[in-house]
Formats: sequence, structure tokens, C-alpha cells
Amino acid sequence: MIKKIKSKLSNILRAVGAMPKRRLQPLLVLLILAAAIGAAVILKLTRKPPEKKVKSVLAPLVKVQTVTRQDVPMLVQGYGTVQPKVQAEVVPQVSGKVVAINPNFRDGGFVRANEPLITIDPRDYELTVQRAQAEVASAEVALDIEKAEAEVSRQEWQQLNPGTEPPSPLIVREPQIRYAQTRLQAAEAQLATAELNLERTRVSLPFDGRVVRETVDLGQYVMSGQSIGDVYSIEAVEIEVPLEDWELEWFDIPVNPVSLNGSSSANKGSEVEVRASFAGGQHIWQGYVVRTTGEIDKTSRLVSVVIEVPQPFKDADGRAPLVPGMFVELLIKGKMLEKAITIPRHAIHNANQVWVVREDRLYIKELQIARQDQGYAYVVAGLEDGTVIVVSALDTVTEAMQVRTNSLDTPEPTDAASEPNDKNVKETD
Repeated sequence: MIKKIKSKLSNILRAVGAMPKRRLQPLLVLLILAAAIGAAVILKLTRKPPEKKVKSVLAPLVKVQTVTRQDVPMLVQGYGTVQPKVQAEVVPQVSGKVVAINPNFRDGGFVRANEPLITIDPRDYELTVQRAQAEVASAEVALDIEKAEAEVSRQEWQQLNPGTEPPSPLIVREPQIRYAQTRLQAAEAQLATAELNLERTRVSLPFDGRVVRETVDLGQYVMSGQSIGDVYSIEAVEIEVPLEDWELEWFDIPVNPVSLNGSSSANKGSEVEVRASFAGGQHIWQGYVVRTTGEIDKTSRLVSVVIEVPQPFKDADGRAPLVPGMFVELLIKGKMLEKAITIPRHAIHNANQVWVVREDRLYIKELQIARQDQGYAYVVAGLEDGTVIVVSALDTVTEAMQVRTNSLDTPEPTDAASEPNDKNVKETD
């Protein structure tokens, strides 16, 4: 083929040489074009086809974790706000001018049980006690006189009518004696009231507490029933934590926190760890479940569980006090789930499925999950001890697809961004 092309070109060149010069220039242009086309044809015919290379497709890389069965203590997590267990409004029961104020009775101050917070001028009430004492003495004298006259009347009746009883109790002054006795009882009641009012001039509380608010000054006249402050007990605080009703299955709540006679029950529920960040540090207090509230929230359908923390102001190695109003995290130490497998929650797919790896192939397994929290799912059936599960994400998953994993003996990647956080997680190449 190439020889034919060369022969034709030679013939063309000879013909051109024999032509006149005036017709030679256009012919040279056509000759150059023909030469270019011929060169292109020659290159195309002599070009070798490219070598075909087969590109290998790598199986996807996955992170895997070997799971084991063990007894797992359940932790129920919740959040709530600290509230006083006992809070009282300070209200005097008598009126008068304030003549003394406890220096600790101020906002944020601590007061002792039965320690006077304020003292009201007691002089009017002391005089009232003295008058009441005089009334009692007078009633006692009147009763003694009536009893003496009754004895004289009985003796006179016996002298005039020996061996017979008086036909009327008036003869022996029995009604007069009963009247004198009632006057004495009324006088004693008035004395007790006067003494009680005198005692009430010293306003106090029956518990150790902390002052939230006080609104009284020295020399101020206060009225009976007028609020002069708020104080809460520092013996214990409570926290209400709203939970889903199914969470109540996993910890103990006292069934009968109040006995039939009205006294408090000594039973306590599950222990609770209370955590809070305060004053630049993380602090922990210990409490316990005491009860649930009286109703279910109508909007959220959550059940509020009450946690009690005793001695919230007790100093333990510099720990900050657990003050009402603090927002805290609660970890309720619940029951033990026996022979369960703990799986990271992000490894659960379609609510109850997990991906397992056998001989570098991925399979989909359905699980029976007893409980899930924010971080983990607790499996009681569907997996065997020692199963290898996938804990990383994949865009597409098919049954028995091939994957690549890394064994414990294979060095882990040096890329810090791909290193696992869990020591039990093995990462691929």
C-alpha cells in the first residue's frame, strides 16, 4: 500500500516537472495538501493500539470491634434543677416593734434552728401575762371559797337531817363549785395564751436554714401575719428529673414512701450521682431516689422522679455547695442487665440491625435490644460472644459484600485523623 502511494507521488512529481512554470504554483499547493493527507493516512495505518490495563477495585475500609457478653449496670441519665426540700415564709404571729435582729438574718445568711431571727418588743405581752396570772389566782381563791362553803352547808344539813342526802345539789353548792372551776379553767387558758404570745415575740424556725430574702429593719413595726422573709432548710434538697415511663423499669423507686400512720418510710431507692459545673470546677454529690411526683406531665407525657440529696452544704474536700437553682446532671445507678452486649449506638441501623464481619465479608444481623441510652445499645439476643461488628459508616451496604479490616497484629494507620478513640476498635489500612 505504501509502495503504491510512493509510486503515484513519483509520477505526479515527473508530471509537474514537465508542466509550464505559470501553472506550477497552484499545482504545488495541491501537491502539499495531498502530501499532508498522505502523511496522515500513513501515520494512522502504522499507529499501534494502546495497551489495555485492568484497574483493580478495592473493597471498602471499615472500623470493626469485637463484642463480648458481660453483666452491665444500667445508668439512667437525666437533668433537673435543684429545689429546696423545705422552704418557709417567715411570718410573725404577734404584732409589735422590732427591737433586735439576728445578724445572720440577711440575704444568703445561715441561721440555726430555734435561734431568734427577730425579737419583737415583749413588754406589752409581759404585762398581759401578769394580768392573766392575777386572774388565775383570783379564780383559784373563788374556787377554794366555794368548796369551803359547800363543806359548811353539808355539815349543817347533816346536823338538821342526820342520815339523809340533800334533795337538791344547790344546798351543798355543787353548781357554784362547777362555775368556779370553769372560771379557773378560763383564766388558765388566758394565761397560757398570754405566755404563748410572749414566746412568739422571738421569731425562729425549727430547722437550720439559709435566708433567701428578708424585708425587715430594726425599729420597724410588724403586723401579725406580715411576711418578713423566706428561708429554706439546708438539711436536704430535692431535684425533679423528667424521664420516659419505660426508664422507670431500670431502677428502684420506694413503693410506699409514707407508712399508714403518716410517718416517713426509711426505704430509699436507687443511688444517684449528681454532677454540676460550678465556680470553675466539676462537682459531684450523692443522693437517692425517694418518689415520683403525683401526676404525669400532660404535654410531654414524662414522669418526674424526685431525687433527694442530704447535707448539700457539707464541705467535702473543698466541694462547692449544692445551691437551689443549679442545673445538674443526674446518673441513676440502676439494675444489673445480665449477659448483655454493649454496642455503640451509631453502629445500630434501622432501629435493630447491626453489620457483622465474617471472613472479610459483611452480613446484616437483627438484634433484640433491651435498652438504649445516648451512647450505647444493650443487646440481649442476636449476637454471639466474640462477634466482630462494623462501627463505621458505609454509603451502600449489600449482604455478603467484601470489606477490608485490620487485624490486631497489623500496625494501625499513622494518620491521626483516622485513629479510633476506643482501644477495642480496629481500623483498616
